[in-house]
Amino acid sequence: MATDPVSDTSGSVSDAGPLASVQTPSEMDKHIVSVLRNRVGKDERAAKQYDWYTASILALRDKIIDRWFESTRRTYDTGGKRVYYLSMEFLIGRLLRDALSNMGMTREFEKALAAHGLDLAALEELEPDAALGNGGLGRLAACFMESLATLDIPAYGYGIRYKNGMFRQRVDDGWQVELPETWLAHGNPWEFERVESTYRIGFGGEVVAEGEGVFWHPAEQVEATAIDTPIVGWRGKRVNTLRLWTASPLDPIKLDAFNAGDHFGALAEQVRADSLVRVLYPADSSPAGQELRLRQEYFFTAASIQDIVRRHVQYEGDIRTLPEKVAIQLNDTHPSVAVAELMRLLVDENGLEFNEAWDICRQTVSYTNHTLLPEALESWPLPLFERMLPRHMQIIYAINSRVLREARKAGCDDAQIAAISLIDEGGERRVRMANLAFVGSHSVNGVAALHTELMKETVFADLHRLYPTRINNKTNGVTPRRWLQQCNPGLTRVIRDAIGDGFLDDAEKLSDLNAHADDKQLGERVAEVKRANKVALADYIKKTMGVRLDPDALFDVQIKRIHEYKRQLLNLIETVALYDQIRSHPERDWVPRVKIFAGKAAPSYHNAKLVIKLANDIARRVNADPSVGGLLKVVFVPNYNVSLGERIFPAADLSEQISTAGMEASGTGNMKFALNGALTIGTLDGANVEIKDHVGDDNIVIFGLTADQVAQKRASGYNPREVIDGSRELSQALTAISSGVFSPDDPDRYKDLIGGIYDHDWFMCAADFDGYAAAQRSVDAWWEDTSRWRAATIRNIANVGWFSSDRTIAEYAREIWKVL
Repeated sequence: MATDPVSDTSGSVSDAGPLASVQTPSEMDKHIVSVLRNRVGKDERAAKQYDWYTASILALRDKIIDRWFESTRRTYDTGGKRVYYLSMEFLIGRLLRDALSNMGMTREFEKALAAHGLDLAALEELEPDAALGNGGLGRLAACFMESLATLDIPAYGYGIRYKNGMFRQRVDDGWQVELPETWLAHGNPWEFERVESTYRIGFGGEVVAEGEGVFWHPAEQVEATAIDTPIVGWRGKRVNTLRLWTASPLDPIKLDAFNAGDHFGALAEQVRADSLVRVLYPADSSPAGQELRLRQEYFFTAASIQDIVRRHVQYEGDIRTLPEKVAIQLNDTHPSVAVAELMRLLVDENGLEFNEAWDICRQTVSYTNHTLLPEALESWPLPLFERMLPRHMQIIYAINSRVLREARKAGCDDAQIAAISLIDEGGERRVRMANLAFVGSHSVNGVAALHTELMKETVFADLHRLYPTRINNKTNGVTPRRWLQQCNPGLTRVIRDAIGDGFLDDAEKLSDLNAHADDKQLGERVAEVKRANKVALADYIKKTMGVRLDPDALFDVQIKRIHEYKRQLLNLIETVALYDQIRSHPERDWVPRVKIFAGKAAPSYHNAKLVIKLANDIARRVNADPSVGGLLKVVFVPNYNVSLGERIFPAADLSEQISTAGMEASGTGNMKFALNGALTIGTLDGANVEIKDHVGDDNIVIFGLTADQVAQKRASGYNPREVIDGSRELSQALTAISSGVFSPDDPDRYKDLIGGIYDHDWFMCAADFDGYAAAQRSVDAWWEDTSRWRAATIRNIANVGWFSSDRTIAEYAREIWKVL
């Protein structure tokens, strides 16, 4: 019989369902020891912690495999439609705790390991974060994969098995240093290599007519081989597959060259293939970098599309039924070449007429847009694209001719047709991948209500006029299993005591907490959990960085990818202004604050890396100044990843969501913070708008320009110098930063960075500063009203259950994929 989820001694929520009663602890003990001996090759008396960690994963994997096979058989037996989710990133983090919780086996493993003097939580810490992503895009994909399995939807995730990820961030003298991730140094016990699923991926060459057909003869080929990882849904209902591709050359070594003494040249093909799966987002500031990015995107997309088509033909027989059995979702523009690749397979390999193939393609493919930034809407130099993928270029021209004729027939003028075209003819001719994804899909969705409306008005305005029903909204979500139950078990216990277990299966039932928001006893328990989480984070930071933090201070947190539009710089400028105010007015009753920053900057993004240095320069100065006492601390925590996020989100009091309005597509960190009881200070941008609608105006702090106001300022010749001159605090803070107060070793270090605010202030740091500073002071007043703060905390938790990725995936499934 099913057992209720219970809180185990390690703090995670376990016993997720019927599987919990399958094994007794003694049986599990025997199984783990058997795996340790027979597959790890260690006697239990000689085994070290890493051996037990490996044995534990393999023993758990054995239990998962049965459910994996059953899920797959059920899909085939019922003739179910599958979802295929193509993403450049899958930021899955550690899997052991997640899989144990979802399979309902945490307590069994705890007891089995405790019999050998082992602590499961300590073993969980040995697991490296999978270096398969960087930011919100990859973490969203990971949440979606877990929710797909939770909702019992058959699905594959497709991506690249990066050997070294984006990079491991180290901070030396305040500067970001990029080092390779080494998460695969000792193998990955979760993986299964599928050598039978190997495909040849071509580049370059020529296209020739042979008989009645047209064939592409690549000049170069590599092999893509599938590596599978099982993804377990809540209560083990379904196990889906994350299929990642690794690359190998057809000929790993040229022996004639090697024996002739050209030892390095003989391995050139191995190096070329290896480069495809080494690094996520290699710098594209050089032609070689651009070519590698295009190669990567085509490599994984082509392998995935070939795998999808092969599976369909093998089991269904008729390629024409593809839309009935297959839903392909493109996660942003990176896999947009899937449209051309699918057309190539339908026309060249399966002999369909172009128009019929085009109908099948558009019925099968859908596209999620994640950005309004022009530089992120990928485009490729046409000569590069045509040289690397000559057949695909022909297909894109053919698609373009059809789309442009359709546009002309619909009455579009020359300017609109130029915007709709898949080829940008202005200046350097480029292939517009977002436009290709748009026209090749039956559905194009944004990821927050505001973002979706801005898509219609800005980047896709002309395509929206041509296809007015294609754009729709699917607001992002996060999985409550990892981002509440597992990372914040103390809070989960408190919630269960207050409202029962229903929210474990349906996050929207958190709304039952609203009836208890003013309950002082509940507010005190929630505050106790928060303080315990803050103590744990403070201990971690003291241990890893040597910085002491006061857990009774307000923890003010901004953790996300470093980018100018996310405005870490605005936060730092206000930090400097606050520092000045505390020193100038020691008589005031200041609220103690800890400013916590974390995030990675792209290796070639100079200003973002400079912001990291500024954060560390400010921290060095502020943290060493006795005049501010314990009133202000600043810390930049290196190497932000999923596991670090699991420490920080539960400990945050204030969530900084302060992007320039109209520039953040959605954000998901905002959801994780609110779910863990942090209050949001933010602009009306991305999903902040919907969070505000759900938690209520009285439980969030909103400031700054709206998206429309930002656009108006940019269009009307906004003069930031006037704003700066009119704000004493802002002017003083900017002067201090630009004059070298925080960089005495290099007084001009931040001159250009601050100069950009004076000259154009594109990201509206000056324009929003006074509103932001005032909002922060209102947070101070709120913090000092303990009862009001605690009630708002509870109302935030209660009203963000709607932002579960289960809800998001259910909307995709019903309205786009038609699988529910």
